[in-house]
Amino acid sequence: MDIYGTALMDQYRGKLQGKVWLHNSYGHPEEMPIDIFFRPEADMPDLEITALNLCKGKTLDIGAGVGSHALILESRAIDVTALEISKKACEIMKNRGLKKIINTDIMQFHTEKYDTIILLMNGIGLCGDITGLRYFLNYIKDLLMPGGQLVFDSSDIAYLYKPDEFISSNYFGEISYQYEYQNIKGNWFKWLYVDFNTLKVLAEKSGWECEMIYEDDMDQYLVRLIAN
Repeated sequence: MDIYGTALMDQYRGKLQGKVWLHNSYGHPEEMPIDIFFRPEADMPDLEITALNLCKGKTLDIGAGVGSHALILESRAIDVTALEISKKACEIMKNRGLKKIINTDIMQFHTEKYDTIILLMNGIGLCGDITGLRYFLNYIKDLLMPGGQLVFDSSDIAYLYKPDEFISSNYFGEISYQYEYQNIKGNWFKWLYVDFNTLKVLAEKSGWECEMIYEDDMDQYLVRLIAN
Protein backbone atom coordinates (compact mmCIF):
# COMPACT_ATOMS: atom_id res chain seq x y z
CA MET A 1 0.00 0.00 0.00
CA ASP A 2 1.20 3.50 -0.84
CA ILE A 3 0.96 4.99 2.66
CA TYR A 4 2.88 8.10 1.57
CA GLY A 5 0.64 8.72 -1.45
CA THR A 6 -2.55 8.10 0.51
CA ALA A 7 -1.59 10.67 3.13
CA LEU A 8 -0.65 13.19 0.44
CA MET A 9 -3.98 12.69 -1.32
CA ASP A 10 -5.93 13.12 1.92
CA GLN A 11 -3.98 16.31 2.68
CA TYR A 12 -4.66 17.60 -0.84
CA ARG A 13 -8.38 16.94 -0.42
CA GLY A 14 -8.43 18.53 3.02
CA LYS A 15 -9.32 15.22 4.65
CA LEU A 16 -6.16 14.14 6.45
CA GLN A 17 -7.20 11.48 8.97
CA GLY A 18 -4.88 11.98 11.90
CA LYS A 19 -1.10 12.03 12.08
CA VAL A 20 1.44 10.39 9.81
CA TRP A 21 4.20 8.66 11.75
CA LEU A 22 7.69 7.88 10.54
CA HIS A 23 9.22 4.94 12.36
CA ASN A 24 13.00 4.80 12.17
CA SER A 25 16.01 2.67 13.01
CA TYR A 26 17.64 5.16 15.38
CA GLY A 27 14.98 6.18 17.92
CA HIS A 28 11.34 6.88 18.63
CA PRO A 29 8.75 7.39 15.86
CA GLU A 30 8.44 10.97 14.64
CA GLU A 31 5.40 12.80 13.35
CA MET A 32 5.74 13.64 9.66
CA PRO A 33 4.15 16.97 8.69
CA ILE A 34 2.41 16.32 5.36
CA ASP A 35 1.62 19.96 4.67
CA ILE A 36 5.34 20.61 4.14
CA PHE A 37 5.07 19.02 0.71
CA PHE A 38 2.54 21.65 -0.37
CA ARG A 39 4.56 24.73 0.62
CA PRO A 40 4.42 27.76 -1.68
CA GLU A 41 7.69 29.37 -2.75
CA ALA A 42 7.40 32.02 -0.01
CA ASP A 43 7.57 29.29 2.67
CA MET A 44 10.48 27.34 1.24
CA PRO A 45 13.89 27.55 2.94
CA ASP A 46 16.79 29.39 1.33
CA LEU A 47 18.47 26.11 0.43
CA GLU A 48 15.57 25.03 -1.79
CA ILE A 49 15.23 28.46 -3.39
CA THR A 50 18.96 28.44 -4.13
CA ALA A 51 18.60 25.03 -5.78
CA LEU A 52 15.69 26.20 -7.92
CA ASN A 53 17.66 29.27 -8.99
CA LEU A 54 20.43 26.98 -10.28
CA CYS A 55 18.07 25.12 -12.62
CA LYS A 56 18.53 25.80 -16.31
CA GLY A 57 17.65 24.14 -19.58
CA LYS A 58 15.73 20.90 -19.75
CA THR A 59 15.23 19.86 -16.11
CA LEU A 60 14.25 16.62 -14.36
CA ASP A 61 12.87 16.80 -10.80
CA ILE A 62 13.39 13.33 -9.27
CA GLY A 63 11.13 12.44 -6.35
CA ALA A 64 8.91 15.38 -7.20
CA GLY A 65 6.26 14.60 -4.58
CA VAL A 66 3.21 16.74 -5.26
CA GLY A 67 5.13 18.99 -7.64
CA SER A 68 5.73 22.08 -5.53
CA HIS A 69 9.26 22.62 -6.86
CA ALA A 70 8.39 21.65 -10.43
CA LEU A 71 5.44 24.04 -10.49
CA ILE A 72 7.74 26.92 -9.52
CA LEU A 73 10.17 26.00 -12.29
CA GLU A 74 7.32 25.70 -14.78
CA SER A 75 6.11 29.17 -13.79
CA ARG A 76 9.62 30.43 -14.63
CA ALA A 77 9.35 28.96 -18.15
CA ILE A 78 11.78 26.13 -17.34
CA ASP A 79 11.16 22.96 -19.36
CA VAL A 80 10.69 20.73 -16.31
CA THR A 81 9.58 17.11 -15.99
CA ALA A 82 8.48 15.73 -12.61
CA LEU A 83 9.40 12.11 -11.94
CA GLU A 84 7.69 10.40 -9.01
CA ILE A 85 7.24 6.75 -8.04
CA SER A 86 3.94 7.29 -6.16
CA LYS A 87 0.95 7.03 -8.50
CA LYS A 88 -1.24 9.05 -6.13
CA ALA A 89 1.34 11.82 -5.89
CA CYS A 90 1.42 11.93 -9.70
CA GLU A 91 -2.36 12.26 -9.74
CA ILE A 92 -2.09 15.25 -7.39
CA MET A 93 0.53 16.87 -9.64
CA LYS A 94 -1.76 16.43 -12.63
CA ASN A 95 -4.63 18.02 -10.71
CA ARG A 96 -2.37 20.90 -9.72
CA GLY A 97 -1.74 21.61 -13.39
CA LEU A 98 1.79 20.33 -13.90
CA LYS A 99 2.36 19.58 -17.58
CA LYS A 100 5.07 16.91 -17.67
CA ILE A 101 4.82 14.01 -15.20
CA ILE A 102 6.44 10.58 -15.29
CA ASN A 103 5.27 7.87 -12.87
CA THR A 104 8.23 5.53 -12.53
CA ASP A 105 11.30 4.56 -10.52
CA ILE A 106 14.31 6.63 -11.58
CA MET A 107 16.34 3.41 -11.79
CA GLN A 108 13.94 2.23 -14.53
CA PHE A 109 14.12 5.46 -16.54
CA HIS A 110 16.42 5.59 -19.56
CA THR A 111 14.64 7.52 -22.29
CA GLU A 112 15.65 11.20 -21.99
CA LYS A 113 18.63 13.44 -21.30
CA TYR A 114 18.59 16.66 -19.29
CA ASP A 115 20.66 19.78 -18.67
CA THR A 116 19.73 19.80 -14.97
CA ILE A 117 18.64 17.02 -12.62
CA ILE A 118 17.47 17.93 -9.11
CA LEU A 119 16.62 15.92 -6.01
CA LEU A 120 15.40 18.11 -3.15
CA MET A 121 14.35 17.47 0.45
CA ASN A 122 17.17 14.90 0.68
CA GLY A 123 15.88 13.14 -2.41
CA ILE A 124 19.32 11.56 -2.79
CA GLY A 125 18.22 9.40 0.12
CA LEU A 126 16.54 7.08 -2.37
CA CYS A 127 19.98 5.55 -2.94
CA GLY A 128 19.46 3.77 0.37
CA ASP A 129 23.08 3.23 1.29
CA ILE A 130 26.62 4.08 0.24
CA THR A 131 26.71 1.23 -2.27
CA GLY A 132 23.51 2.55 -3.80
CA LEU A 133 24.94 6.07 -3.96
CA ARG A 134 28.01 4.83 -5.85
CA TYR A 135 25.74 3.10 -8.35
CA PHE A 136 23.47 6.13 -8.70
CA LEU A 137 26.37 8.52 -9.35
CA ASN A 138 27.42 6.38 -12.29
CA TYR A 139 23.91 5.60 -13.54
CA ILE A 140 22.64 9.19 -13.57
CA LYS A 141 25.43 10.38 -15.88
CA ASP A 142 23.63 8.76 -18.81
CA LEU A 143 20.63 11.02 -18.19
CA LEU A 144 22.63 14.24 -18.41
CA MET A 145 23.57 16.27 -21.46
CA PRO A 146 27.28 17.10 -21.88
CA GLY A 147 28.08 19.73 -19.25
CA GLY A 148 24.84 18.97 -17.41
CA GLN A 149 24.48 19.37 -13.66
CA LEU A 150 23.16 17.23 -10.80
CA VAL A 151 21.85 19.34 -7.88
CA PHE A 152 20.74 17.92 -4.54
CA ASP A 153 20.84 18.40 -0.79
CA SER A 154 21.65 16.11 2.10
CA SER A 155 22.60 16.29 5.78
CA ASP A 156 25.31 15.17 8.15
CA ILE A 157 23.33 13.31 10.82
CA ALA A 158 26.29 12.41 13.04
CA TYR A 159 24.61 14.46 15.80
CA LEU A 160 22.05 11.67 16.24
CA TYR A 161 24.66 9.34 17.69
CA LYS A 162 26.87 9.05 20.73
CA PRO A 163 30.59 8.50 20.03
CA ASP A 164 30.48 4.81 20.98
CA GLU A 165 27.57 4.21 18.59
CA PHE A 166 29.74 4.80 15.52
CA ILE A 167 31.32 1.37 15.90
CA SER A 168 29.24 -0.36 13.26
CA SER A 169 29.67 -2.15 9.97
CA ASN A 170 27.30 0.31 8.30
CA TYR A 171 27.81 3.97 7.43
CA PHE A 172 26.06 6.07 10.09
CA GLY A 173 23.86 7.86 7.54
CA GLU A 174 22.16 4.65 6.39
CA ILE A 175 18.71 4.76 8.01
CA SER A 176 15.62 2.57 7.77
CA TYR A 177 12.12 4.09 7.82
CA GLN A 178 8.52 2.95 7.87
CA TYR A 179 5.40 5.07 7.29
CA GLU A 180 2.32 4.68 9.48
CA TYR A 181 -1.02 6.32 8.73
CA GLN A 182 -4.47 5.46 10.09
CA ASN A 183 -2.87 2.59 12.04
CA ILE A 184 -1.61 1.04 8.80
CA LYS A 185 2.11 0.52 8.41
CA GLY A 186 3.96 0.34 5.11
CA ASN A 187 7.07 -1.66 4.34
CA TRP A 188 10.40 -0.66 5.81
CA PHE A 189 12.69 1.11 3.35
CA LYS A 190 16.29 2.31 3.41
CA TRP A 191 17.15 6.02 3.18
CA LEU A 192 20.55 7.67 3.02
CA TYR A 193 21.93 10.85 4.57
CA VAL A 194 25.49 11.51 3.48
CA ASP A 195 27.95 14.00 4.97
CA PHE A 196 29.67 16.30 2.49
CA ASN A 197 33.21 14.96 2.92
CA THR A 198 32.08 11.40 2.21
CA LEU A 199 30.02 12.55 -0.76
CA LYS A 200 32.89 14.56 -2.22
CA VAL A 201 35.25 11.58 -2.09
CA LEU A 202 32.70 9.26 -3.71
CA ALA A 203 31.72 11.82 -6.36
CA GLU A 204 35.30 12.57 -7.40
CA LYS A 205 36.11 8.85 -7.62
CA SER A 206 33.08 8.52 -9.92
CA GLY A 207 34.32 11.31 -12.19
CA TRP A 208 32.33 14.29 -10.93
CA GLU A 209 33.34 17.81 -10.02
CA CYS A 210 31.66 18.40 -6.65
CA GLU A 211 30.89 21.88 -5.34
CA MET A 212 29.10 22.83 -2.14
CA ILE A 213 26.72 25.66 -3.01
CA TYR A 214 25.01 26.31 0.31
CA GLU A 215 25.21 25.17 3.93
CA ASP A 216 22.88 26.06 6.78
CA ASP A 217 23.30 25.88 10.57
CA MET A 218 21.41 22.55 10.77
CA ASP A 219 24.13 20.45 9.08
CA GLN A 220 22.19 20.52 5.81
CA TYR A 221 23.93 21.42 2.57
CA LEU A 222 23.34 21.82 -1.16
CA VAL A 223 25.73 20.54 -3.81
CA ARG A 224 26.16 20.76 -7.55
CA LEU A 225 27.90 17.95 -9.41
CA ILE A 226 29.16 18.23 -12.99
CA ALA A 227 30.51 15.19 -14.80
CA ASN A 228 34.12 15.41 -15.95
